[in-house]
Amino acid sequence: MQPVVTVGLDGSPESLAAARWAADEAEKRRLTLRLLHAWPLLAPEPAHAASEVDQNYWAKRLVHTARAELQARHPGLTVVGSLVADDAQNALLQAATESEMVVLGSRGLESVESYFMGDISMPVVARAERPVVMVRAGFPGEGARPAPVSPVVVALKLHAPSDDLLDFAFHTAAAREVPLVAVHGRSVPLHARVPWGVDHAVTEEMTRDAHHELGKALRPWREKYPQVDVADSIRLTSPAKAVVEAAEGAALLVVGRRAHRHGVAPHLGPVAHAALHHGRCPVAVVPHG
Repeated sequence: MQPVVTVGLDGSPESLAAARWAADEAEKRRLTLRLLHAWPLLAPEPAHAASEVDQNYWAKRLVHTARAELQARHPGLTVVGSLVADDAQNALLQAATESEMVVLGSRGLESVESYFMGDISMPVVARAERPVVMVRAGFPGEGARPAPVSPVVVALKLHAPSDDLLDFAFHTAAAREVPLVAVHGRSVPLHARVPWGVDHAVTEEMTRDAHHELGKALRPWREKYPQVDVADSIRLTSPAKAVVEAAEGAALLVVGRRAHRHGVAPHLGPVAHAALHHGRCPVAVVPHG
C-alpha cells in the first residue's frame, strides 16, 4: 500500500482542523492523504442507487466536502476518501497499522473535564502502532494566513529508548524546514533546597550533566539531519511542566509513550497526558520500545 497520512473525519471543527493539518504534513512529506470516516451503520454499497435513497449520502458528502477543500488548498496532493463500516476506534487502530501517522482532532480540554477527552481519541493514542497527532481547532496556519516559522519541540527522557521519537521529530523538522528544540525537565531534589531557595552549585551540576547527556543522545541525529538547526533546553522543573512550557508557540510537540506490550494495559505517562490536555500546539505521541 502506498504510504499515507490518515486523518479521522467526523465533521466536527476539530476533525476538520486535523484534516487541514494532515494535508499540510502529507504534502511536506510527499505522501497521500486518506480521509477516514467510520460508522458501524454504513450501508453496503448497492450496485445502482439514486442519491435520494442512498443511506450513506451524508457520510459521502462529509468526505467529499473536506476533500474538495483540501484539494483546492493543495492542488498537487493526492487525497483519497475512505468510508468504513466499523467502530471508529477499531477503524483508526487498523488504519494506524497502514499509515505513517494518524491525525485526530482534539478538544484540548483542561482541569476536571480533561479526564473525559473522548471515548475514541485517547484509546487510539494509547494503542496505535504508529504516531498519532492530536490537533486543536485554530492551530497556527489553519486559516488563510501562513503559519509562522516555529520549531518542532521534542520531549526527551534521558537514559530511555528514544530512537523512534527522535527519528519522527527530526524528520518532521527537516520536512518543514524549521528548527528543532529538545527539552528535558528534571525536578530539583529535596537535598538541593535551602531556606532561601535552591543550592546553585547543585542545580548547575544537574544542568551541566543533563546538557552532556542530551548532547550524546542528539549527536547521531544531528549527523543524520545536518540541515536541521538543533537546540536543547534543560528545565529544572517537573518533566510535564517543562514540556508544556517549552511547547508554547511551537509548530508541533513530540512526546513518547511506551509501545503496548501483550498482556499489559496500554497507558499514557504524565508527560504525554500533560501535553495532550494542556499543550496549545498540535501534539504527536510516538510509541517506542
